[in-house]
Amino acid sequence: MKFSSSLKFNAVAEWWDEYIAYDTLKKYVYQLEKQQAGIHDSYHDLEANEETSLIGASSSLSTDAVFTPLLDMELKKICSFYETQEKELMTEVAALERLVQQQEEVGPDAGHQYMNGSLDEDDEDEDDDDFDPNSPMISRERTLSPARRRRHARSVSSGIGSNAKPDATVTRRYSISSSDDHAELEASIASLRSTANEQAGGPSVSRSPINTATRSLANKFNRLRDAVSSSDTVWTAKNNYARDIQLLFKRRITNLYVSITSLKSYVELNYSGFRKILKKYDKVTESHLQDHYLHDVVEQASPFTQGSKDRLNATINRLLDLYAKCVTRGDHFTAQRQLKLHQREHIAWERDTVWRQMIGQARRGEPDGGTTALGGGSLLLEPEQGLLDLKTPAGRLKLTAKQLYLVVSIVVFVVLLNVETVEGVEASRCLAVLVFATILWATEAIPLFVTSILVPLLLVCLRTLRSANGEERLTTPEATKYIFSVMFSPTIMLLIGGFTIASALSKTAIDRVLITKVLSFAGTRPSVVLLAFMFVACFASMWISNVAAPTLCFSLIQPILRTLPPKSSFAPCLILAIALAANIGGQSSPISSPQNLIALAEMDPQLDWGKWFIVALPVSAISILLIWALLLVSYRPARSPDGEGEIEIRAIRGTKEKFTTKQYWVCIICVITIGLWIFEHYLEPIVGDMGIIAIIPIVAFFSTGVLKKEDFESFLWTVVFLAMGGIALGKGVTNSGLLQIMDDGIRRLIDGLPFYTVVLVLSCIVLVVSTFISHTIASVLLVPIAKEVGSNMPGNRQNLLIFLTGLICSTGMGMPVSGFPNQTAANQEDDMGQLYLTNVDFLKNGVPASIISMLVVATVGFLLMEAIGL
Repeated sequence: MKFSSSLKFNAVAEWWDEYIAYDTLKKYVYQLEKQQAGIHDSYHDLEANEETSLIGASSSLSTDAVFTPLLDMELKKICSFYETQEKELMTEVAALERLVQQQEEVGPDAGHQYMNGSLDEDDEDEDDDDFDPNSPMISRERTLSPARRRRHARSVSSGIGSNAKPDATVTRRYSISSSDDHAELEASIASLRSTANEQAGGPSVSRSPINTATRSLANKFNRLRDAVSSSDTVWTAKNNYARDIQLLFKRRITNLYVSITSLKSYVELNYSGFRKILKKYDKVTESHLQDHYLHDVVEQASPFTQGSKDRLNATINRLLDLYAKCVTRGDHFTAQRQLKLHQREHIAWERDTVWRQMIGQARRGEPDGGTTALGGGSLLLEPEQGLLDLKTPAGRLKLTAKQLYLVVSIVVFVVLLNVETVEGVEASRCLAVLVFATILWATEAIPLFVTSILVPLLLVCLRTLRSANGEERLTTPEATKYIFSVMFSPTIMLLIGGFTIASALSKTAIDRVLITKVLSFAGTRPSVVLLAFMFVACFASMWISNVAAPTLCFSLIQPILRTLPPKSSFAPCLILAIALAANIGGQSSPISSPQNLIALAEMDPQLDWGKWFIVALPVSAISILLIWALLLVSYRPARSPDGEGEIEIRAIRGTKEKFTTKQYWVCIICVITIGLWIFEHYLEPIVGDMGIIAIIPIVAFFSTGVLKKEDFESFLWTVVFLAMGGIALGKGVTNSGLLQIMDDGIRRLIDGLPFYTVVLVLSCIVLVVSTFISHTIASVLLVPIAKEVGSNMPGNRQNLLIFLTGLICSTGMGMPVSGFPNQTAANQEDDMGQLYLTNVDFLKNGVPASIISMLVVATVGFLLMEAIGL
């Protein structure tokens, strides 16, 4: 995808058909992959409406023997085009050099020389102007090469698979610089001389012999005087004729320079194309063709030899010398700078981070990382159906469900503001803000992060905050300072640090290298491959968050999905398994999801990473094993679609590339940062908080160029503001006195109940809420309640209930909208644009998986929390 984009934006548009057909070759590589896997599907050309078989059914036919002729065809086309281009351009450069030399010989006063040439006794061609070989028409015809004359007669070259063979006399069609320009240059020079002749000679028709002799003698005297008294050349003189000549040659040299550098870029792009496609071919088909074909065939072809490269570079230097001589008065530095202004810019494509990929998909209208089908066509989503559509004098009135939710939330908010529901003005108004935000978050009537940004505005303007002693209402300036001071907390810095680590791992491809290496040991049994992907998705979620992990894993399973038999149950099973495992991975480490950070921020004292891992890792492992068993029973993924026998999964191949210095640097910084986070409790006198430690990867990666400004801009800032709004609301509930009032009611509800009964009831409530709304929002709403419930239990068990709530928030995965992994999985499509998963898949498997995971947390997790002293 990246090289395809690079080729499209860096290629000369007029030469497009002459570049390597990279996309077509890539399609053939994937077709060969299917042939290897035993799926003998024909290749369907949608544009030509034809269907042809790439290779026969015979499995003994080597893929190298099929793919090599396709490469040879492309190489022959490129060589033929390059040789014609090079020959013609070299001819034009040589002709330009001769013209420059001729201009130097005639000097800066060539206009006067031609003007008076008819009066010189040595010039006997006075009446030959009508047949001047430098006239525009004669010059154009004379300099136009045979290849140029037939350029429009050449038919458009066909792509791979065409029966037409590349012509040895390929011409430079629609060239950006041609011999036509050379003819125009000669014609322009002749025109300048002719104009000078007319202006200086005047309209006189007849001349007396005396006047003729006198003018001839004066003309010779003037030329001799100029030669003695002036050292100006045509390139340094400042008369009108010389300036016009300089401008003409400046344009011609610039055009030729652009042509030569474009040809050089043409060679480089095609070489990169061969290298990329051979690398992909070797990776997909487990072949070793790249080294042999690239070094023994491609590099021996005329465009890619060192001699050809040297000739192009030498020609570029010749043009640079000409430009310096004719335009910049010998200043090579200025000449080089000016010529590069006209040179085509090269657009470099870097590896994206997962965040940039998701933002790019959202901007293209692909919701939740969904893919497009059938060659990149965008799926146009129908507008939301209106609940009410009435014609009014002012126009049509259309009311959608979201608009209705927004109206209801505003009405409830206004009513609660004007009715004192609880004791105290601050607490009553804070309750109105809490209910208003909860409705908006639950219904998504407006974007979630917009609601979060709205929270501090309402808290400050409604004056819901009180002073530290609780006796005075804060003024709006005081409330503003307070609310903004708590919004950007160490938790937010920890979240940004997690995004930075995820971006560095994805941009340097470390995550892909490590994951494919692990998956290469999974073998070909469907059940083992399924379990391996689930553990990999869970592990990836620990470090690059459960938002980015499914995006990565879904890209890694494409080779498997491409080679599965049609209607195989393994495809939906694998996609759902990755989504469920990524949700479980969201509870595995403090930085794997925002809900964990929100829970961690509410703990007092904060739980260190070591104790988090003691509880979360066994809980996650047991949950994944149980969900794996559920999926095996539900889908029976090993069974073939026809019910006869079992399918065999194409093995994942580990990358052969060695780690670079940049990758080692990223690994070292990540290990140091995570190690400091784990032992932060012991380093607190030095580092203060985990949020300070999170600054280390930010500085280390952005200062060294591993990440750039664009990567920082592409972080999921909506999630950051979502967390900030949740923190602000939590502080508002506490500071306004509303939490104390809720505390009294909660104490009466749980009075006399056993602690474990409270745990089970709270677990069920959290599971239901997190299934229907965002996991992050569920934690924002429920963690403060869990904290208050725990503080009213004997022995102050608030940290245990906060931890329990944070973990269970990640287990809500019974609906397609339950968390980002589910949303991403629900939008996965096959080659024909059909969704792999339906709502039935989530209800049938996601709901039981959610219940299983919740019970694991409420039993095994609870025991482990008790064991570490919570």
